[in-house]
Amino acid sequence: MAHGPLAQISAMAINPKILLSMSVERTLKKLVSGVILDLDGTLLNTDGVVSEILKAFLVKYGKQWDGREAPKIVGKTPTEAAAAVVEDYGLPLSTDEFLSQFYPMLSDQWRNIKALPGANRLINHLRGHGVPMALASNSSRSNIETKIFHHQGWKESFSAIVGGDEVKAGKPSPEIFLEAAKRLNMDPSSFLVIEDSIPGVTAGKAAGMAVVAVPSLAKQSHLYTSADEVITSLLDLQLEKWGLPAFQDRIEGTLPLEPWYIGGPVIKGFGRGSKVLGIPTANLSPEGYSAILSEHPAGVYFGWAGLSARGVYKMVMSIGWNPYFNNTEKAIEPWLLHDFNEDFYGEELHLVVVGYIRPEANFSSLEALIAKIHEDRKIAERALELPQYLKYKDDPYLKISLHQDN
Repeated sequence: MAHGPLAQISAMAINPKILLSMSVERTLKKLVSGVILDLDGTLLNTDGVVSEILKAFLVKYGKQWDGREAPKIVGKTPTEAAAAVVEDYGLPLSTDEFLSQFYPMLSDQWRNIKALPGANRLINHLRGHGVPMALASNSSRSNIETKIFHHQGWKESFSAIVGGDEVKAGKPSPEIFLEAAKRLNMDPSSFLVIEDSIPGVTAGKAAGMAVVAVPSLAKQSHLYTSADEVITSLLDLQLEKWGLPAFQDRIEGTLPLEPWYIGGPVIKGFGRGSKVLGIPTANLSPEGYSAILSEHPAGVYFGWAGLSARGVYKMVMSIGWNPYFNNTEKAIEPWLLHDFNEDFYGEELHLVVVGYIRPEANFSSLEALIAKIHEDRKIAERALELPQYLKYKDDPYLKISLHQDN
């Protein structure tokens, strides 16, 4: 009978399950049994709402919100965030006066805050597999309750909810996470924390927990050095890395999405599509789409494109900063998968986005970037032949654009 390495090789040759097990062990980061989620910026697009309200609020004092102070308020307690805004903008208000004026405006919008992409998917998946979940936020308990009230099934999914006003110190203190573990009667080390802010990541690690960071601020990923993993969005979360049940909803290398819609006249882009990449993109202006751009994470998507007076075409699209070219603004760059004989600047373009392929990535060379773009094209072309995606080719949104222009 063979022993040692030879025996292991023989066993693997006749038992594929051993190979799979060894593969899982190599990718497993840490075995956890529960998940603690942050709320604002992690599950809900709170940052987008706060920015819009701040713009309106600061105008009254002759100031303009440009987002540069965002890192100073993300993940902070309401009092800390208010103090930062008052100081940085030199407002003639105390922190308490700012809160008394600003928060009623903000509270009116709590019911309108949208779930971030992947949030419902994650909550429903964990609940369906009986994974213990807690919600831990620097927001007050009453604000948390108000924010999640309009999201069906969320409140019932969490075995514990801990607000910043229920502990002595908010994040970056670990107290809020330790309190959540205590309420679930589980060891802190058995939890995975999912956070969008640096204070939240710091708190999770100080509590002895594994932490996945999903940065809510653009181009800030390099600052999350203490996180165990940094991902672009919840759409990219791989639960099996932590010993939790894996998502099983990807199809042919794609993730189906609840369709979303965007349209406008085709504009001139960065001038590199055809010249540098050999790929003619049909760019849309980011103006007027700030909400969509803040809501949807950087990455590669696909779907259908309706072009006035021409027809409906398959489409693959990038949203983001394109790290290889280091865009200064988040851009929408659709690529219609069809050979056109001429430019069509100014024509109305309507897009129905139906699926997600991958997060935005940087590349070591232009050749590597081009190769990946063509791989994305092949994935999108195959996927759009599947019934689940093909049915959206007849979406009225595409047809309305065509009928109006004909």
